[in-house]
Amino acid sequence: MGMESQHAAPPGPRRRRRTTRVVLGAAVVAALGASGIYIATAGAGEVTTPGTLQAEAYAAQSGAKTENTSDAGGGRNVGWLANGDWLEYRDVTIGSTSLSARIASGNPDGGSIEARLGTRSGTLLATFPVASTGGWQKWTTVTAKAAAVPAGRQTLVLVMKSRSRSDFVNINHLTVGVAASASATPATPAPASATPARPAASGAAPTSPSASPGGWVPVDEAAWKETLALHRAVQPKAVPAGIVRVPEFHTNCTVANEAADDPIVLPNLPGASHLHTFFGPKVTAGSTPAQLRTQSTTCDAAGDNSAYWAPTLLLNGRPVKMKDFRAYYGAKVKDPATVVPFPPGLVMVQGDAKRQVATPKGASGQFWCAGSAEIGRSADGNWPKCAAGGNLIYQLTYQDCWDGKHIDSPDHRSHMGPAVNGVCTGKYPVAVPNISMMLGYDSLGGDGLTLSSGMASSIHGDFMNAWDPAKLAALVKVCINADAKCGTTPSFG
Repeated sequence: MGMESQHAAPPGPRRRRRTTRVVLGAAVVAALGASGIYIATAGAGEVTTPGTLQAEAYAAQSGAKTENTSDAGGGRNVGWLANGDWLEYRDVTIGSTSLSARIASGNPDGGSIEARLGTRSGTLLATFPVASTGGWQKWTTVTAKAAAVPAGRQTLVLVMKSRSRSDFVNINHLTVGVAASASATPATPAPASATPARPAASGAAPTSPSASPGGWVPVDEAAWKETLALHRAVQPKAVPAGIVRVPEFHTNCTVANEAADDPIVLPNLPGASHLHTFFGPKVTAGSTPAQLRTQSTTCDAAGDNSAYWAPTLLLNGRPVKMKDFRAYYGAKVKDPATVVPFPPGLVMVQGDAKRQVATPKGASGQFWCAGSAEIGRSADGNWPKCAAGGNLIYQLTYQDCWDGKHIDSPDHRSHMGPAVNGVCTGKYPVAVPNISMMLGYDSLGGDGLTLSSGMASSIHGDFMNAWDPAKLAALVKVCINADAKCGTTPSFG
């Protein structure tokens, strides 16, 4: 999920602008089976009246966040909702054909909220119109008319529809005619903070990121200890004279497949994501680290069955071919000797698929041309134009400090963090290899380019660790710990 309020908004209507200070909530508190979608609890302090369904009392969601609201009644609203996002409520009784929703919007593009029965593509019950209300905490009531009142308890799914590529609506509550319960599975409210409270790690680790309450997946302690033992057992090699003293090795991969899947963010939901380009083993919506280790791979470093992926680059709506892909493994911490291998099964996401802001020349997070061959910019200013031979490139760098407890977190980021003054400490005390993905495209940039996730600023990457632990241990010890530049093997030849 994107953290849009952390980014500066550019001129124009497509970015969310905040006029009030809000506290982001952590409504996500329990995983729904093995689906990778999260059960949430109603917000504390919300004033509830008969027939009112609080928006934050969803049973499952995609793309949503909760926050404190200034609307009448207090409590929390649901925001960060963009086209394709959805909210699911269970055991809801619809008591009237006259329905209403309390909404706010700071996006002039507007859109609609479709209320459907059963599933995201189920029978359309009603459609709520959405237009800008003048701000993200400027609340109004919109109404919709259902063709008929369905009998009995229903699963109600709200599907967001908008031409905008950015957030377009906040929802506080709905009126459905009679008292309604939103989830058959009660959950303990989480504290109002940007990061859910972490459960204590246990020795029995789930094998997929969706198998732990709240999305916090504890590390398998036995497997982690075995990985550390393998690392300690590697005998370091003497670094010959003339070797570049940079803690680094790499793996080169070709494209494995392209699909609208994301086994980290949307596990077991084929076709539910934007289009991704995958490197390493072939990836599906149901891929897990354990499965990847049994497959063939397109990467050339022995033992690397990890999966890497990024949104697909499009030219006038058609996928652009990749020219090359390389993942560098290194160390940004002061002492590379402190770096240890990743724990088995670690997954992480870097970047923000929902960040839709302009990236003119000089802005951070730039695509660039190989060989500094930029000769101009696209008409919208967001893409470089490259001279012949200077293909389009993006470098995406992941966090390299780990919390030492979890191999995944609800946002797939919060178990990883940055070094402080070159040292992994505090909440993130374990230094792991710093991954830098180099994405090289068969493109000279210019006009007509977009990412499958939207603007250039929405670039992001996913990593699922499926390294052979012994192979990775040797590369970390011989290359990174020794502050020596290697290639794809733990050697200097």
